[in-house]
Amino acid sequence: MSGNESGKSLPPQHQETQPGHVAPMTPQPCDEMRGYTGAGKLKGKAAIVTGGDSGIGRAVAIAFAKEGADVTVVYLNEHEDAAHTQRKVEAEGVRCLLLAGDVGDEGFAARVVVETTQAFGRLDILVNNAAEQHPQDSLAAVSREQVEKTFRTNVFSMFDLCRHALPQLKEGSCIINTTSVTAYRGSSHLLDYSATKGAIVAFTRSLAQALAEKGIRVNGVAPGPIWTPLIPSTFEAEQVEKFGAKQPLGRPGQPDEVAPSYVFLASADSSYMSGQVLHPNGGEVVNG
Repeated sequence: MSGNESGKSLPPQHQETQPGHVAPMTPQPCDEMRGYTGAGKLKGKAAIVTGGDSGIGRAVAIAFAKEGADVTVVYLNEHEDAAHTQRKVEAEGVRCLLLAGDVGDEGFAARVVVETTQAFGRLDILVNNAAEQHPQDSLAAVSREQVEKTFRTNVFSMFDLCRHALPQLKEGSCIINTTSVTAYRGSSHLLDYSATKGAIVAFTRSLAQALAEKGIRVNGVAPGPIWTPLIPSTFEAEQVEKFGAKQPLGRPGQPDEVAPSYVFLASADSSYMSGQVLHPNGGEVVNG
């Protein structure tokens, strides 16, 4: 399904385990930035992209590579998807480091920064994109264990990665955090996930203020419904069939349609923006 095919529903489908894989998805997501031509906006820079094996993270990693950046792709355990992303990144003539592990583990977060700077000699861009979600029908079904796990992956990882990356970042560097449209409109079936995404908005705005004197910009992206492996791996088949259909544009978005927001925020084109959130969400109007 290409980005301009509006009003078409997805075939019912479901994957049993998170965070999901690209190969079983029908149709295949558009996540390789095939129609994108780089302009050297990130030439000579080094970036970390968490959740970079597939979906939005893959599209961002490839777009950064097309703009000239070396990229560390951080992922959980989707080795085949990550290897595919690495091939696409390296095809652009830049370097790609793959690091597998749980971003919710502070020790791993620290290792990501150390190994990136060892491999590339610098760190200029940190994209905190990895996330998990667990739909539940009621608050009573949301266990304390689930809440802690979701916050550990979605929020704690951002604190840890930013804290460990900060000594390597310099004036002109940037941090980009992935939040969600659910931070603004809520989601009755994703209570803990939506709460983490709201926390990310507040964290982004606050960290932007804290790092302004250092010349380090911090911004966010709040995607709407985007066709990534996370969707069939967390929703039932009949829910997937309706995914994104209620958006004003009548369809889910593709990762390739989101990645340019990250390129903009990572480049000098957004040099006067910090503490802001971009909204590639299919036309949904949000407040804040």
